[in-house]
Amino acid sequence: MSEHKTFYITTPIYYPSDKLHIGHSYTTVACDALARFKRMQGYNVMFLTGTDEHGQKIQDKAADAGVTPKEYVDKIVATVKDLWKLLDVSYDRFIRTTDDYHMESCQKIFTKLYEQGDIYKGEYIGHYCKPCESFWTDSQLVDGKCPDCGREVYDAHEEAYFFKTSKYADRLLKLYEENPQFIQPESRKNEMIAFIKQGLQDTCVSRTSVKWGIPVPFDPKHTMYVWVDALSNYISALGYGNETYHDYDKFWPADLHMVGKEILRFHTILWPAMLMALDLPLPKRVFGHGWLLMNGGKMSKSVGNVVDPVILCNRYGVDAIRYFLLREIPFGNDGMFTNEALINRINSDLANDLGNLLSRTVAMCEKYFGGTVRNVAGTEAIDAELEGLINGLTVKVTADMDNLTIPQALMEIFAVIQRANKYIDETAPWALAKDEANKERLESVLYHLCEALRVTGILLNAYLPSTAPKMMDQLGLDASALDLSKTVYGAQETYTVHKGDALFPRIDVAKEIAHLKEEDEKRKAAAEAANKAKAEAEAAKNAPAAAEESGVDFTHEPEIAFDDFCKVELRVAEVRACENLKESKKLLHLTVFDGERERCILSGIAKWFKPEDLIGKKIGIVANLAPRPMMKGKYVSEGMIFAADTADGGCSIAFYGEDTPVGSRIH
Repeated sequence: MSEHKTFYITTPIYYPSDKLHIGHSYTTVACDALARFKRMQGYNVMFLTGTDEHGQKIQDKAADAGVTPKEYVDKIVATVKDLWKLLDVSYDRFIRTTDDYHMESCQKIFTKLYEQGDIYKGEYIGHYCKPCESFWTDSQLVDGKCPDCGREVYDAHEEAYFFKTSKYADRLLKLYEENPQFIQPESRKNEMIAFIKQGLQDTCVSRTSVKWGIPVPFDPKHTMYVWVDALSNYISALGYGNETYHDYDKFWPADLHMVGKEILRFHTILWPAMLMALDLPLPKRVFGHGWLLMNGGKMSKSVGNVVDPVILCNRYGVDAIRYFLLREIPFGNDGMFTNEALINRINSDLANDLGNLLSRTVAMCEKYFGGTVRNVAGTEAIDAELEGLINGLTVKVTADMDNLTIPQALMEIFAVIQRANKYIDETAPWALAKDEANKERLESVLYHLCEALRVTGILLNAYLPSTAPKMMDQLGLDASALDLSKTVYGAQETYTVHKGDALFPRIDVAKEIAHLKEEDEKRKAAAEAANKAKAEAEAAKNAPAAAEESGVDFTHEPEIAFDDFCKVELRVAEVRACENLKESKKLLHLTVFDGERERCILSGIAKWFKPEDLIGKKIGIVANLAPRPMMKGKYVSEGMIFAADTADGGCSIAFYGEDTPVGSRIH
């Protein structure tokens, strides 16, 4: 045990512009499992989470809601804390960037960096992405949009303070080289190295156009840019630069910053550069995990594919949702959330494997021995095999948790559970019970099963904190049995079991999937209705006063002869397939049938249409346009589709009815 060791783990601090969804829960539950496991090992753990409450997006949302920014975030933060309580998240400290002590620390940090010359005043001219709170240069944009989220940016030109990030480029590259564990997974480290080598620019660290934030103490017309404010939370929460807490010397440097891949750059470039400038130790490890995707895309309220963890927990139980998040998602990579995967994982692993093993074992102990079984030595090879799996389990799980391969740790635990179920089939206790001469053998078999359940229950306590005590209770043990030092075969001499409720009742898959699909459709319809209402309101607000002010571009092309026009072959085509391109955020890849053959058309309408909006629809195409190689020759576009600009800057497509034959000429 490591009673005098400390472990400091942090989640990102979440942006409370709206209620959190299942993707946010994934990050926090993963950190919780790691924190709980470290506590089981005897570490003194500091588990920090919180909310990042400043910035332009919050300021705008509060204005739209007719409340102050603080009133707006207070309401959202309450739902965040309620969610973590529901999900059994055992955080030790919750920081808000609106906390007085945090603002005090940030102002001291900013002042120190300015006085020593690491922050200077200048002028920012470039682009700004409001959703990401990120500044970008022309060369960093992708198709004119934010390279991180793919959304629109707007021009920014204002006086600002800058942090000399470029000064630390060489030290950062040396850090990555000398500390290969600093950035994980490995692929993300290569991305950061490439970003630095393309030319690291100084970072804009203040705004004059946004007032919702921490004022620069020596120049109060400036507000600290959100990332300096946000990143400092990891040390202000320990008491650095304030007198509210006194844990900095005890817990810093952090053992692990857990962040989403979209903010890894700020945590592995800007944050360590700031710490270097402050002459403070650097965190030991930053892990950039992937996204939890739904229907192939990142969850978004505007798309209507956001999954509410509260609804799932209330329907299936907290531990079932925790297990799904920790087991199903390949840690470090993107993972898919589907209703089918959730239900199948609950039924297969939790109900069939774990729940069934416990209920069968307890039932047989009660039936054949009145509930009490003793430690009777095994005599066969399968006994020794199960004992070996039990004894080797803690080492495997510990290695996986140290490597942050949480799904693999659960796989190791469930491998023992599955082997114990197979052990029942191989030993056939019901057959042994028919002959009194086999009573000792029967007791040995049941004791082996109880030991498998006890040891796996102890280890599952980090992941399923309400299920593990229930397992111990049915085995006749109390919470003190959840002791990592006792995960060896034979540590418990006797069991007096008693039957309890099923840990995870089995779910009717077809019925449940139908219900969830219906709920998904309702959610999607509500999002579409909200988007439509928002678009109509925006269009009405911006409607021109007169036709001549409509904003339509009346620039004309040169006149052409009728014969030239007749050379353009316009036909009706059916969209048979459509998908987003990984290489471009604005292009859709359509496969259309023109009555004779299928052809590929690449069209820049991804901002306004989703693939499912077009599949099966009949559209107009230019059929005799010369093939055009695109995306460096990877694709060849064989035509164009008809589309018109709308008054709100959008796009409209003319669809043809079912009675229009595919291939019909358009005149």
